Amino acid sequence: MSYENSKSVMLAILVSISIFLTWNLWTYHPNFEKLENSDNAAVKEVTLSEKQEVQTIVKPDMVIYHTDGGLYGTNSAEELDKIIKELSSWSFFDVKNYAVKEEGNLKEITTGTGKAEIVFPDDVPIEIYRNVLKLEEKKVPVFTFDRIIISAENSETDNGDVYFVSSETNQVYISHISPANLKDFNKDFYKNSASLPRYFAFDASENRTIYLPENETKMNTYKYLPVTLDSEELKEALFSNPDYVQKSTVAPWEEYTDNSSKLSINLITNMLTYVNPTTEEKYVETPYDLVKRSIDFVNGHGGWTDPYRYVSKDEFNRSVTFRLYTTDGYPVFNGRGLSEITEVWGRNEITSYTRPNISLELPLTTEMQMVTQPSGHEILTYLQNKNNFKPELLEQLVLGYTMEREDEENRLILLEPAWFYRYNNTWGQITMEQLGGPAYGLE
Repeated sequence: MSYENSKSVMLAILVSISIFLTWNLWTYHPNFEKLENSDNAAVKEVTLSEKQEVQTIVKPDMVIYHTDGGLYGTNSAEELDKIIKELSSWSFFDVKNYAVKEEGNLKEITTGTGKAEIVFPDDVPIEIYRNVLKLEEKKVPVFTFDRIIISAENSETDNGDVYFVSSETNQVYISHISPANLKDFNKDFYKNSASLPRYFAFDASENRTIYLPENETKMNTYKYLPVTLDSEELKEALFSNPDYVQKSTVAPWEEYTDNSSKLSINLITNMLTYVNPTTEEKYVETPYDLVKRSIDFVNGHGGWTDPYRYVSKDEFNRSVTFRLYTTDGYPVFNGRGLSEITEVWGRNEITSYTRPNISLELPLTTEMQMVTQPSGHEILTYLQNKNNFKPELLEQLVLGYTMEREDEENRLILLEPAWFYRYNNTWGQITMEQLGGPAYGLE
């Protein structure tokens, strides 16, 4: 074969190869099926329970109606949910600071006849509640409130007045709603208030009024078989790189650690603590940032394993506390923190996260019993008769539940009704023995 013929053959072969490779490139379809169907294709989000909306976590403790016949109110979770749902359908406009000229003026605004007073357990940043209430203005003043006051008997021709009041700062902001909204609230809620339990007011200080039931209150006891949260799921939820976390077990503790953080779970007390000490600590949050990121953090791993509610914040110490509530609206207390979720924050990351590692999913309905708790008058008299009692230091006085194990050998959790008071920033319980014996027992 001549040299020229060889070149022609080689050229033809190269052209053929080029055409073949080009055709394969154009017609190539990679097989992604195995990757897409693989369980390891993406990191799955770890969620212990369902995420919750703001109005489920930030809720009022009670509503009080001021009428000509006296005070009527309730802490029923069902009733309060109806009220907040009604408010969330309104449009609030012209929100602005309301100058309180004197103390009597504030009392008239908040407690006069014709008012409905919705009481929260602690100050709520208005920015948090923008997700619940329809505030018409794009830019609303920055403030906090622990009471929403509705002037329920305003004239139908006027815009309804709604006040946002902070007992802590003594600040008042006023807004307006349409006459139609006010008329519906009057008809559906205010005019039916006389069917609710009677209350009376105790003025603990110039700025703080505590509402207490006039009569005895019947409440149920509860027993639960608690469900323990999965420790491995908690590890996956809380650590950014769970594959690098090491586990150690020294009874009664389970501990998970990486280079900077530690998760400790006490299997006897059922308390969990996650600490991340490397984050920046010398930083004070705004109320909104502090509460929002605290809710978002628990939502991030579905940590609302029971009906928890926002109950307090501390901007200086950068902490927020959520408390367990019963389904009918009573707060639950435990001296070891078993009924609380507490978060402490640095600038961008959480520093400390403390909570129970159990949930009360299995109520034993056959074990329920009805008990009677004393009236607010009797409880108030007991406190006022204590040595060195100063009413201005009394911050809250509420009916609630103690949360304890039935006994050391039994895993059952017992919720029993009792009176609780917060005095000078510390919670205490009033027992039947302190009141003079078990005068109010099982029925």
